[in-house]
Order: sequence, then C-alpha cells, then structure tokens
Amino acid sequence: MKLEKSVLMGLLLAIGSAQFLVVMMLGEASAPGYSMHENAISDLGTIDETRLVFCASLFAIGLLNVFAGYLYFKVHGDRKLVVVFALGGIGAMGAGLIPLDSSLGVHGLFALLAFLFIGLEAILCGRLVEDPLRTISFVTGALGLIFLVVMVLVDSGSIDPDGSIGHGGVERMIAFLVLIWMLVFGGHLMAPSVPSENE
Repeated sequence: MKLEKSVLMGLLLAIGSAQFLVVMMLGEASAPGYSMHENAISDLGTIDETRLVFCASLFAIGLLNVFAGYLYFKVHGDRKLVVVFALGGIGAMGAGLIPLDSSLGVHGLFALLAFLFIGLEAILCGRLVEDPLRTISFVTGALGLIFLVVMVLVDSGSIDPDGSIGHGGVERMIAFLVLIWMLVFGGHLMAPSVPSENE
C-alpha cells in the first residue's frame, strides 16, 4: 500500500504541474496584449479570454498538491512536511479563487504563500531522496526562494527592472523552477524501483 500511495502522490504532482504549464503557455499565447516581460502570471486570471481556464488550473494545482501532501503523510507520517504541502496548496487554491483584480485584494498574499511553501516543499522533500534528485530538489527550491526575494525587490523599486527580465520574467523563474521540480519528483515517485547490479 505504501508503494501505491507514493505512486499516486507522484501522479498528482506531475499532473498538477503539467496541466498548469500547458494552460499558462496557451493563455500567454492567446491573451490579447499580454507580455511575459511586463505582466504577472496571474494577469491571465483577469483577462476575459483566459480568466476561467487559468483560475481553474491554478486552483487544480493547489488542490492536487494538498492531496499529494496527504498521501505523503499517510506513507511517511511527517506532520511538519504535510503542513508545508497544505500551505502551498492553499496558497495556489486561494490565488485561483480570488483573481488578481478582485476587490478583496488578497490574491498576492495567496500567491506568496504558494511560491514560498512549494519552494520549501522541494527543499524538504530533497532530504528523502538520493542524488541526483536530492541536488535537483535543493537547487530548484532554493533558487525559487531566491527569485521570490528578487521579485519583491523588483516590485518595491529596490532593483531597477529596466533592461532586465521584468516582473513577469522574475515571477516565471519562481514558478518554472517549482513546476519543473514537481514534474521530476513526481516522475521519480511513479517510476518502478530498479534492482541494483548487486541484487
């Protein structure tokens, strides 16, 4: 049963990441006047042509992340890490339910929650595996958190964004790193164990 739950966890992470990457790419290609340099990823949730599918996709990746964390807990019993999974997933679900243009004004807080805790998720899950996946987990998680700080500095004007990759580019560096990790880690969990040469 533990193996089955681990495989399902990997499947949820991989599906969540893959569907969001595809929806984001299609949204960027179809949203009128959209700029990957200037626009936030979440601007796709404010444009009529992409609003519904983007918000649904963002909610879905958060929900799948929460379920993956629950399965992780059922296999390993690590309460601290399951909280990290849950907070990352709740952040993404909240950002999907409350678009950037909502009068509630809390979309950014949910997005920050998702970026922060899914980055931590990658780092903490890296402890559970061996190299090279351990290094991939640490590097993608740590770089994602570093770019999160860079995005805050860009948005506050502390860093001059002129000539750089802009807010949109910096935000994508956060998102792509954790999405790649989710795909790689999910694929690892789904892969059948291969006997070593000594077995």
